[in-house]
Amino acid sequence: MCLRMKIAGLLALTILGIFSSSSPAQEVQCKKTVYLTFDTGNMSVAQTVADILNRQNVKATFFLANEKTSQGNFSLDDFWKTYWQERVKEGHHFGSHTFDHLYFIKDGALGEVIAKPQFGPKAGVSKSYSESNYCREIRRVDERFKELTGSNLEKIWRAPGGKTSPRLIQMGEHCGYQHIGWSPAGFLGDELNSQTHPNPLLLERASQGLRDGDITMAHLGIWSRKDPWAPAVLEQLIINLKNRGFCFATLPKSMK
Repeated sequence: MCLRMKIAGLLALTILGIFSSSSPAQEVQCKKTVYLTFDTGNMSVAQTVADILNRQNVKATFFLANEKTSQGNFSLDDFWKTYWQERVKEGHHFGSHTFDHLYFIKDGALGEVIAKPQFGPKAGVSKSYSESNYCREIRRVDERFKELTGSNLEKIWRAPGGKTSPRLIQMGEHCGYQHIGWSPAGFLGDELNSQTHPNPLLLERASQGLRDGDITMAHLGIWSRKDPWAPAVLEQLIINLKNRGFCFATLPKSMK
């Protein structure tokens, strides 16, 4: 009995040694970090993106607006409740993209900003937003997301089109939300013309151009591209970046 216990103990130590020695090796392979982010868009490839992220065991950050989808509903309708709940369970992160997808136009003369909502009752009409009114547009997404999923957004937001001014970013900060843009190499080009920017070109450009700490940007579906970017580019891009030693992290960035 004592001999069996000794053998069992040696076996346990051997197994522990194997796992202990393999962990640092895995960490060494992962020397760089990239942040995948997706804006809602028309949601036509939303499930495809989710399936790829699951298959590759990668977490991403989603920026949500109540955008019209390819199915004729809106991305924060009850129809999408299960979709967002599942992404929460998978451990992804979420930020605001302003509820009505407000395109910033310019700073106003009296401390306000001028922006044009793309959706909602005032779609297409430029209007003035005070700090409190713009904050409301950021927070509406957070409130709706809590209704859909029981969870809050991270305290982050992204201006539609990436269009900002120092005043607008400050408005978001006063509201308690950090603005998140994307890196130059992180513009993945899913909204570009597929004839002038075919998928193989976009894949090669992103695979080679991304660097440690870069934030990417694509959509869960886009109206303007005939040849869909996902799945053609996304999964192979993730594989290529893994082969270059990249890890995938969620936003906001760690303050370590």
